[in-house]
Amino acid sequence: MTNLSDLVFLKLGGSLITDKTQPRQALPDVLKRLAGEIAGGLSARPELRLLLGHGSGSFGHIPARQYRTRQGVFDAEGWRGFAEVWKEAAALNYLVMDALHAAGLPAVALPASAAVEADNGQAVQWNLEPLQTALQNGLLPVVYGDVVFDRTLGGTILSTEDLFVYLARQLQPGAILLAGNEPGVWEDFPACTALVEKISSENYPMVAEALGESAAVDVTGGMRSKVQEMLELTQQQPGLQVRIFSGRQVGAVKRALAGEAVGTLICSG
Repeated sequence: MTNLSDLVFLKLGGSLITDKTQPRQALPDVLKRLAGEIAGGLSARPELRLLLGHGSGSFGHIPARQYRTRQGVFDAEGWRGFAEVWKEAAALNYLVMDALHAAGLPAVALPASAAVEADNGQAVQWNLEPLQTALQNGLLPVVYGDVVFDRTLGGTILSTEDLFVYLARQLQPGAILLAGNEPGVWEDFPACTALVEKISSENYPMVAEALGESAAVDVTGGMRSKVQEMLELTQQQPGLQVRIFSGRQVGAVKRALAGEAVGTLICSG
């Protein structure tokens, strides 16, 4: 068992909860199962405080690519796209929240678009009092990849990992759990025959070449950017552990919440 602090961040990847090859195609059976696993994990560890995040999958990423929203918003068409990405991300969040509540979880969505200010693609300001109050009172706060207003770019998109990085620096979680389709980071992508058990600054150069981009549409970067971002964070916070694993494996999310070693571990050393 891995020692976790009482605060854990869990992300449900967009490729896990939607069919990213089909526009606006959620996977309700997967959402239902994952919500049940989260409820079971929290029931088994009542002391656990959980912050949940999820990707936008085949909802937000399609218009985001069309309008290049991540790169900035500079004209009327761009702002129309900004609103379209917001609408699609919120639509998927509604389905996620519905599944969480059906599983008996007291989930409350806290959209970044309403609270986060960015500058040149980085979150720089976020009033965290509502989120902290939710955690302190046993609620399940939920964030997700979303559009935000940006001082330099006008508007942009922050991924769930971007939000987690900002929040981790403020809230100091013991673990960040990233549940996606892949069972971890592959040593030999795209052959995918051997997983990397652990990534640290020592072996990262050796595995970097194998880190590929997402096979489906993903405007916020693929596996390479995810690993780089998380590795940098663990170097800044040496006690933090990050795990990348498959949420498609039945029971994996519940096991990860219990502190079991699943997938690939990213840590400072």
